[in-house]
Amino acid sequence: MANETVAERARQFLAEATQFRLGKLLTESPHPRSAQLSQRASENIAAGLEVLFDVDRDVLETYRQWAQSDAPERIRDEALAALRAGGRLYFTGCGATGRLSIQLDSIWRDFWQRRRAAGLTGADEWEDRTFSIMAGGDFALIKSVEGFEDYTQFGRRQIRDRGVRAGDVVFAITEGGETSFVIGTAWEGLDAGARVFFVYNNPDDVLRENVERSREVIDEPSITKINLTTGPMAITGSTRMQATSIQLCVMMTILEMVLGALTGGHSQAADVPGATLRALEEMHATLASEALRDDLARLVAREESVYRARHRNTYFSDRLGIDVLTDTTERSPTFCVPSFRKFDDPDAAESWSFLFLPPYETAAAWEHLLKRPLAPVEWSLEQVCEMLPPGEAERQHAIMRGISREEILRFRIGLDGLPYRTIGPGDAATAILTEEEKEALFTPGGFYRKRLEQAHAGGAATAVLFFGRPGAIEEVRAFLSAWEVPALPVLVPVPETELLLNLPLRVGAKMLLNALSTCTMVRLGRVLGNVMIWVVPSNLKLIDRSTRYIANLTGLSYEEACYLLFEAMEYVGPRWHAGKEYPAPVGLSVMRARHGLTFPEAEKRLYEELGIEPPRA
Repeated sequence: MANETVAERARQFLAEATQFRLGKLLTESPHPRSAQLSQRASENIAAGLEVLFDVDRDVLETYRQWAQSDAPERIRDEALAALRAGGRLYFTGCGATGRLSIQLDSIWRDFWQRRRAAGLTGADEWEDRTFSIMAGGDFALIKSVEGFEDYTQFGRRQIRDRGVRAGDVVFAITEGGETSFVIGTAWEGLDAGARVFFVYNNPDDVLRENVERSREVIDEPSITKINLTTGPMAITGSTRMQATSIQLCVMMTILEMVLGALTGGHSQAADVPGATLRALEEMHATLASEALRDDLARLVAREESVYRARHRNTYFSDRLGIDVLTDTTERSPTFCVPSFRKFDDPDAAESWSFLFLPPYETAAAWEHLLKRPLAPVEWSLEQVCEMLPPGEAERQHAIMRGISREEILRFRIGLDGLPYRTIGPGDAATAILTEEEKEALFTPGGFYRKRLEQAHAGGAATAVLFFGRPGAIEEVRAFLSAWEVPALPVLVPVPETELLLNLPLRVGAKMLLNALSTCTMVRLGRVLGNVMIWVVPSNLKLIDRSTRYIANLTGLSYEEACYLLFEAMEYVGPRWHAGKEYPAPVGLSVMRARHGLTFPEAEKRLYEELGIEPPRA
C-alpha cells in the first residue's frame, strides 16, 4: 500500500482489497450463543466462562462427524505411505494456524526425542520428517509480522525455501480458508509434486461465492479438502478459538494414528478417533463444570485486577510452554495489548504477560520450546523485489529486517531474562504444569517451586494451574495446602487414555487458556457483546474487520468507516511502530464519530469509559 496520504491509503484499500472483504464468511459472523458475553461476564465471571465453554461444544460436534467418517484412516494411510517412501510432512499456516503448525512440529519432534532418551528406536529415522511453515517464520510465534499473510508469493517462497518436493505431504491450514499466504503454500506444494491437503473452517459454497482465491483451491481436484466448519467463533472473528481448536484436534489425531502405526503403539483394531472423541467429551465436561469454572474465575479476577492496576503477570511453564506462548502472543492482535518486550528495549511498552522456561540461556530455551533450531525468515531485498513491486518491496523488507534470529533472541524467555522483568508487589506469577512435572513443584529448588517462592518473597500473588489425573491432583492439593506460599490453585483433571500424544491435555489446555485470556479481556472492556472492538488492524483482513466493526457501531457507511479507521491508524502509528502501548483504532474511531471529538479527546474518553488508567508515557 503506497505510503502517501492517509486518504490515499484508504482509497487504495477500498479499490484494491475487495477480495479481503470477508464479512459474509461464517467465521466472521457473531455467534448467537455468545451475543451477551460481555454483559454476562461483567456480572459474573463464572457465567462468562460458561458461555465460552458452551461454544466449544461446536468443536466436539464437528470432531464427531469427522471421526465417524472414513477421512482419518484415508489421511493416515497417505501420510504413512509418504513417510515410508522417504517423504516429509509440512504443516503451513499464518497467525493462529501458523502457531499451530509450529506446535504440531514440536509435538512430533518431542515424541521422538523422548523415545531416544528412553533408549527406544526410530528417532534417527523419523524425528526430522516434519516441518512448520509459518507466515513470518519463528518470529511470528511471539509477535505477529505485519502484512506477511497477505502475499500468496510469500507462502510459495517460504515453503520452497524449506525444500518441499515430490513425495512430501503438505497440510495447508487456514482458519477461514481464505489466507493468501497459506493458499500460496498449497499451490507451491502442488507444483512441486507433493500431496496437498487444504484444512479450513468455512462452508465451501460461502467461500466459493465470496473469495476467488479460495474458490480456485476448492475447485482444484488435485488438492484434498478437509473442511472442519464449526460455525461462528465465541468472539466474532476470533479464529484462534474454535476454528483452531478443531484443527488441533484433527491434526493431532492424524499424527497420533501415524505414530501408532510407525511404533506399534496401537493395536491394528484400535479406534483412535473414537477413543479421542470420548476423551475430548470428558475433558470438555470437566472444563464446563461448575467447580472448574469457579476455580478459573478466581484466576480471571486475579489477572484482571493485576492489569487494571497496571501491574504485570508472568507465567512459568515447560511441557506446555508452546501452548502458553501461543495464547499470550494471540492476546496482542486480538485485544491490542503489548506484545512481549525485547530485553534491551526499555522504550517499548512493558508486556502485560510474559513466559519463562527452565533453561537459563535464551538460545537454549528457544530450542527447548521448539524442539529444533530457530528457523527465521531472512530474505534479502533482492529476493523480496522478485516477489513485490518497487516501494512495496522496500517497505516489506524493512519489516523483515526485524524478524531475524538475532531479533528473536532479544525475547529472553530463558531464565537469563528474569533480571529484565522483576516480579514485585502488585504483580502475579503463575506456574502452568502437567502431572509429569509435579516434582519440579514439590522439590526444593525445583523450577516451579523456586520461581513461585521468589515471586512470593518479592510481594507478588501466585497461582498454580495444574493438569493431571485425579491421584496427582490430590498430591498437588495436599502440597499446596501445606506450602508457605499461598498459591491460588486451578487443578484440572485430565482423562486417562492410552493415546501416545495425550491429545485431551493439549486441547484442554488450549480451551482453558483461551477462556482465561478472553474472559479477562472481556472484563477489561476489550469486547462488546461478542465483538473484539480492540482488534489490531495489522493486515488486510483485519483492516476489513475493523472497518466493519466501526460501521456497525456508528452507523457510518463502510467507506466512511474505512477513512476514519485509517485516520486513527495514523494517529496511533508512531506508538504502534515503536512498540509502545496505544489505544485501539476501532475504539478511537467510535468515540470520535459518536461524540464529535478530536483523537486526543477520543483517547481520553475511551479510557474513562473503560475505567482504567491510560498507559504511562
